[in-house]
Amino acid sequence: MKIVIIGGVAGGASAAARARRLCDQAQIIVLERGRHPSFANCGMPYYVGGEIKSRDKLLVAPIDMLRQRHRLDVRTRSEVVALELADKRVRVQDLESGDEYTESYDKLILATGASPFRPPIEGIDGPRVLELRDLADADRMHEHATSGATHAVVVGAGFIGIEVAENLVRRGIRTTIVELGDQILPPWDREMMVPLEDHLRDQGVRLRLNESAQRFIDSPQGLKIELQSGESIHADFAAICVGVRPESKLAAEAGIACGMRGGIVVNDHMQTNVADVYAVGDVIEVTDFVTKKSAQIPLAGPANRQGRIAADHLFGRPSTYRGTQGTAVVGVFGNVAAMTGQSEKTLRREGLRFEKIYIHPSDHAGYYPGAEAMTLKLLFDPDSGAIFGAQCVGGRGVDKRIDVIAMAIQAGLTVEDLEESELCYAPQFGHAKDPINMAGFVAAGVLRGDQPIVHVDSLSDASGQPSFLLDVRSEAEFLAGHVPGATHIPIEQLRERLGEIPRDQKITAYCKVGQRGYLATRVLLQHGFDAANLSGGYTLWCRYQD
Repeated sequence: MKIVIIGGVAGGASAAARARRLCDQAQIIVLERGRHPSFANCGMPYYVGGEIKSRDKLLVAPIDMLRQRHRLDVRTRSEVVALELADKRVRVQDLESGDEYTESYDKLILATGASPFRPPIEGIDGPRVLELRDLADADRMHEHATSGATHAVVVGAGFIGIEVAENLVRRGIRTTIVELGDQILPPWDREMMVPLEDHLRDQGVRLRLNESAQRFIDSPQGLKIELQSGESIHADFAAICVGVRPESKLAAEAGIACGMRGGIVVNDHMQTNVADVYAVGDVIEVTDFVTKKSAQIPLAGPANRQGRIAADHLFGRPSTYRGTQGTAVVGVFGNVAAMTGQSEKTLRREGLRFEKIYIHPSDHAGYYPGAEAMTLKLLFDPDSGAIFGAQCVGGRGVDKRIDVIAMAIQAGLTVEDLEESELCYAPQFGHAKDPINMAGFVAAGVLRGDQPIVHVDSLSDASGQPSFLLDVRSEAEFLAGHVPGATHIPIEQLRERLGEIPRDQKITAYCKVGQRGYLATRVLLQHGFDAANLSGGYTLWCRYQD
């Protein structure tokens, strides 16, 4: 069998290696436009920042290894310029010599990836306006970052934008982030990003949210970035990190079906609509695991799995792809944000009914030194308890909790199953009641009606009349700050002071994070009050005020 793979990196390289393991006699050709067929593009910001010292560390599978160990016919600087599907061949241009030739195939795998989106802004093609897709880009940015630069502008506050900004600051470069939206890391929900935005500012990063670059002006003195607001920023260079678009033009021109977002349409075996042609990685349109709708989710983990599945299937194995959950994590100067499944904003956009809860645990037992706080948001079906998604922000242990919930979603578990999850425990690693269990306790309590909740963004009832706000924290906490209009009765005095609480109004109890508010709610409910707990407590309320 002769297999031609267009593109390397994650999906293509994984497909090639898997195909070789399954068949040692197959002829496997990898056609790669760049100079390196397999490199760690997720590590490039950390090479720019000096965290990764050696560029060679980014070469996941050096070309000699692919050729000698796996006996792959790897051809770098070889760009496929056309697919001749009727004749089962591709037309290739050698970028060094300029010569063209055709290559036949029995099976074809498209792994052309996605390219950074470069909006049509005047001056964006200037030499000081950089992007970060391949190692050549990383080399250019590394050179700028280590050549006396003092100020840089990062356009876009997604994964790559945040990582680039962090690493430029690590180099001692004053950094400004310009973001069109009203928050960093747009896949997360707005309120979850408030502590990370504050953390970025504490590290010296200047955030320009609700702002966009309109023009880049290059001069011997540096780069001038004109903003939509009319202001200008002077910098040594800029990094464009405003997302990626699938590189599907080659496929579309050949008649391979593509979706509305440009991604190649595949089935769960990674097959396209053309016989013997597969596609994997960032170039494809995936099925969202939760909503079962088409989506464009460029992530390295799914790309690697898709490459394996394509190789399995073309050799007759019944491998299938389950769909993509969008499980992701990003570091921000020692803090961490992770998520899996659907966000609240996506569920609202899709018109799906959901419930949500917030908890603010620490990563391990508070009595053991070094415990770090986190905020965990869980989204679930208000009837069945099926888990739709989760987001977590904090320090250590954030990724661990999201990984557990990601597996729970894969397994079709509910919030009640989280209550019963048995997870490893020692005081330096977690809690006897892990944050996963606590999220399950709270969500299942809401599901069963044991703990009615009110959300910060809906403190008024349906008629618009505010509920009676009851602050059950200590006097010192109340005096340090509270929700306007709240009545203060510490939880320890609540049972003796029930006469001070109106019975003709809905009572919303709150504390710092929700635990004392929950206890107050249980007391009030059992004494005949219409009561609910403010989910996320005063901590979350403060975030909504930013």
